Amino acid sequence: MTDQPALTSRQQLRQQLRRARQQLSQQQQRQAAINLASHLPEHSLLQHASQIGVYLANDGELDPHLLAEILHARGKQLALPLLHPFARQQLLFQRYQPGMKLLPNRFGILEPKLDKSQVVPLYQLDLILLPLVGFDGDGNRLGMGGGFYDRTIGALPVSQRPTLIGLAHRQQQVTSLENQWWDVPLDAIATEQEVHQPYRH
Repeated sequence: MTDQPALTSRQQLRQQLRRARQQLSQQQQRQAAINLASHLPEHSLLQHASQIGVYLANDGELDPHLLAEILHARGKQLALPLLHPFARQQLLFQRYQPGMKLLPNRFGILEPKLDKSQVVPLYQLDLILLPLVGFDGDGNRLGMGGGFYDRTIGALPVSQRPTLIGLAHRQQQVTSLENQWWDVPLDAIATEQEVHQPYRH
């Protein structure tokens, strides 16, 4: 767990936590991905979901690629986020299979080429795995600061929102984070070691 002064700004904390995860070695990242894939597929939230949004790791994020391969092998339908072509700072989700061709977006993050026939309406997803920069023991979270997931998911009525599981390295846990009014609440947070839940009230 990372401790921080009470007056540390969210931006300073974000930079600190990003640096820490970027400094993880390839071996540490690989082992974290293996550990995540060894325990999370057995969790009831994953077992009961058939359509799942995943992401491709960037900037030292906990890598779910092995997890995605296991879920796909078990017959789960996967979808990847891509930048919405018209709605600013929002995402679309499109059908995804591990190994398919991907292209870098304007942030250098790989995503599928937009194919309207393969877009999955958000309300059809049972569950979304999303990356976190930081989190605390109460389920408050810190993202990259762009608000893409919050805007995208927050536009849906609560009753139509997918189950949300944030993924982060265990070392990204901090003592306390202030919840922001725009933060869409998570149902659980998973690290390479364990799952913390429930958080949504």
